[in-house]
Amino acid sequence: MTDPGPIRARVLVVDDNQEMAETLADGLGERGYEAVACASSAEAVKRLEEDAFDALVTDLRMPGVDGMGLLTTSRRLAPERPVIVMTGYGAIETAVDAIREGAYHYMTKPFSIDELALFLGRALDDAHLRREARTLRAALGERAGLGTLVAVSAAMREVCDVAMRVADAAIPVLLLGETGTGKTALAHAIHAASSRARRPFVTVNCASLPEALLESELFGHARGAFTGATQARAGLFVESDGGTLLLDEIGEMPPAMQAKLLHVIESGTVRAVGSDRERKVDVRILAATHRDLREHARTGSFREDLLYRLDVVTIEIPALRHHREDIAPLIERLLGEARARHPRSPVERFAPDAVAEMEDYAWPGNVRELAHAIERIVLLGREPEVHASDLPASMTNGRPAGLPPTLDDGVVPIREVQRRYATWALDKLGGHRTHTAEALGIDVKTLAKWLAGE
Repeated sequence: MTDPGPIRARVLVVDDNQEMAETLADGLGERGYEAVACASSAEAVKRLEEDAFDALVTDLRMPGVDGMGLLTTSRRLAPERPVIVMTGYGAIETAVDAIREGAYHYMTKPFSIDELALFLGRALDDAHLRREARTLRAALGERAGLGTLVAVSAAMREVCDVAMRVADAAIPVLLLGETGTGKTALAHAIHAASSRARRPFVTVNCASLPEALLESELFGHARGAFTGATQARAGLFVESDGGTLLLDEIGEMPPAMQAKLLHVIESGTVRAVGSDRERKVDVRILAATHRDLREHARTGSFREDLLYRLDVVTIEIPALRHHREDIAPLIERLLGEARARHPRSPVERFAPDAVAEMEDYAWPGNVRELAHAIERIVLLGREPEVHASDLPASMTNGRPAGLPPTLDDGVVPIREVQRRYATWALDKLGGHRTHTAEALGIDVKTLAKWLAGE
């Protein structure tokens, strides 16, 4: 006899033969379950929609809504609720189809109630373990993944909310944002919050390698594939099999490589350079860029079909100047991390005047610039408390955030003038690069160069 536990599990038993339904329900009741008999599939649909049941036991062949229909309804209303289907010898093929559609088990009539109770107990135990695993994974993901991100502002809370919702999906995610906004950190967090967290997380910067080397790095190569290939290499797609691969600076990937990447995404297979064999891989792709890929697609420098494949879900991380509420908690977080790396530093805290000055600064390098600034302060600071006067001059002699830049600093290079004005204009227009470029009378590519000081 199966012990369903101290809480009586509620089971809906459905069979158009009312005597059969009641016999099964009574038998399950004697074995510790709270079982409800139902002789009408239409009534069963209503009961499932209006009441809470832990499991469903249903006959397959019934007039009106059959067992497959009830299975579909049950999975729509409660995807984790186990369903056991009952069938005669002549409908085993349909029962197998039910297993493919998500039923836990099928039982061929006639069977004993003890046998039904046994499989029902296993099904409920399995559902319970899945719920526990999901809860634990969410808790670990919160602690090791998205929970490590600072998200006080509404803008960053929305970023984290979308990231959490797509963390466990198999679809690609495109991460957009200016340089230094934390795209790599967000990618790490998405991986840590996913069911792939125990598998590899691999990163490759598509802008840092020449095309031939990038191809070998991603897809691997066979021995003798080219001069110097004295040993075979698996490649990063194979190394990240079962895990996550972050393609950083995807906008810099050469067109020929884009075509090969598209093939991997569509086929789920990868072919090493110099090999005639393809290998199956299960890799979740995250792609990051500070470029406007849609603009690149319009100009032909980025494949439109690849963009559609990568742009299933897009998460745009706002520039730090657009979520200033996060600066103070970021300072606290980054200060703690810097002090852990430099325990002999006397710096312990930032005074309110220093925090206010830092909140007013535009941070063109975003969170990365903030982290570097705090690192320098911790390394060079001489007092426990950092005041505004201790901050770098570049941080304190700028214009207030709401005013356009001036030339009060004297003669500066024209590129610096362009960078300051482009940064101010982008801020005024809410971070929308296309609108900013139109307002300045330039294209998006030129705007990106101005912002980078190029």
